[in-house]
Amino acid sequence: MTSEFTPAFIDFEASSLDLIASYPIEVGICMPDGELHSWLIRPHVLWQDWSPSAEQIHGISRDTLNEEGKAVEEVAHQLNRLLPEQVFCDAWTFDSFWLHRLFRAAGVQTEFQLESISMLLNSQQVRLWSGVRQQVISELGLPVHRAANDALILHRTWRRIIFQDEAALQ
Repeated sequence: MTSEFTPAFIDFEASSLDLIASYPIEVGICMPDGELHSWLIRPHVLWQDWSPSAEQIHGISRDTLNEEGKAVEEVAHQLNRLLPEQVFCDAWTFDSFWLHRLFRAAGVQTEFQLESISMLLNSQQVRLWSGVRQQVISELGLPVHRAANDALILHRTWRRIIFQDEAALQ
């Protein structure tokens, strides 16, 4: 991949890490130009799972979701409207599960494909990812485990690795 292609990134926060009962509570996207969008998601009536330890990590309460969260249908339609054909994440197993759960509850068809960020990287870039990500987190000074922040961290980490590779080739 070269700098001529800039991907969109997506990240979810969830009620827990239980891949049977959990559901998305927040989704954030970083568009190719760096523009951020995020939504708190009001739990669907059938979504009951809740982990107090997960709440301590992301800092989002069920009360906040019920008061400030958007309906699953609204969030699904906004994602379809904003995202390009492909969007990338760093935890495909979890993110694809939560994406599917969101769109299924909304009764909306997904109009984009979710891919792992590893599809964008060669083996050397994969090895660099963790260290560069930590540098980006430190430089941005943003709290992690909030969806928009994490999507921005993916965007900035990818850009740094790609441009670093291109500079090395010149």
